[in-house]
Amino acid sequence: MAKIKTTEKKIVVAGKRKTAIAKATITEGTGKITINNKPLENFSNFHRLILSEPLEIAKNVLGNLNVDITVFVKGSGVESQIEASRLSITRALISFFKSSELKNAFIRYDRSLLIADTRRKEQRKPNDSKARAARQKSYR
Repeated sequence: MAKIKTTEKKIVVAGKRKTAIAKATITEGTGKITINNKPLENFSNFHRLILSEPLEIAKNVLGNLNVDITVFVKGSGVESQIEASRLSITRALISFFKSSELKNAFIRYDRSLLIADTRRKEQRKPNDSKARAARQKSYR
């Protein structure tokens, strides 16, 4: 039996937001996008809009995109998972097409498409109810 050699390009890129970690795999294909084995069409309108922003920008810059993107995301909450997925999709598109023009278009549109938001919840202080709330005094 002859060995079949495939030259399919496959790139895996990660994105983070709070404690959510998303890993996007991009390959040549038909344009399917799945997140945790759910197609993009199954998400709410707002989340679908957020997740499709990098794809629309890439279509405007490069033309027709014939790539399949599969994202697996875990940790944190729904919104953080959506933002981590968006970041990983953007990074995957840039590393797949290697276009500086595409990278500049992403930065012009929204810097958070490429650069992760490193803010985290502040730690709760001892003897206080919240991170910044000071203990109340009653002088009685």
